[in-house]
Amino acid sequence: MTPSLLLAVLASGFIYGITPGPGVLAVFGIGAARGRRAGAGFLCGHLLGDVVWCSTALIAIVGAREVGSSAFDVLGVLSGLYLFWLGWRAIRTQRRSSDAPQGAARHPFWHGILFGLTNPKAYPVAVATFTALLSSRAELLTWSMLPSLIFLSFVGGLLAYAILIGVVGAQRVRTVYQRHEILITKLCGVMFIGFAINALAHALPGLFGSKPA
Repeated sequence: MTPSLLLAVLASGFIYGITPGPGVLAVFGIGAARGRRAGAGFLCGHLLGDVVWCSTALIAIVGAREVGSSAFDVLGVLSGLYLFWLGWRAIRTQRRSSDAPQGAARHPFWHGILFGLTNPKAYPVAVATFTALLSSRAELLTWSMLPSLIFLSFVGGLLAYAILIGVVGAQRVRTVYQRHEILITKLCGVMFIGFAINALAHALPGLFGSKPA
């Protein structure tokens, strides 16, 4: 595994874990109501769901690559379009009453497991994020690498959650996040659109027979 591929997988796991979404909003709500320990418990449980969905996404990505470059390019185009749609929605987001922080869970760890495993957006977001960041290194992906890819994505997610645990326990940072939540979401939308453009730039030439050697 090349250093660039290693860093790309780490970055994919990190970005997937730290990007604002239902899980991040939930941990800020739980942290605001019950503090850092409850937030950490929720994230530890949620991490199980992340491992399951990221592993499934990596299996799909490596499988598409092994089937043929065209299959991976199709996956890249679909992922790019999906990320662009997510980014566009994030840029246009407006605060709604339903976006209020979630209340405290009685059992944060088990709540995190259930939340992580049942999040309907987890798998498509994982596939889209990993495909976008690994598309330029697709030729390096093999089944023998799968355990290492899963482990590296886990480490990236763990680093993201360590930061979130630190943030959710800091009153000032938590207040700033909640105050500027919409702006942060919009900036993440811009980032998603950037990933979408990257994925499409690598996938479309392959589909139309103009991929550089």
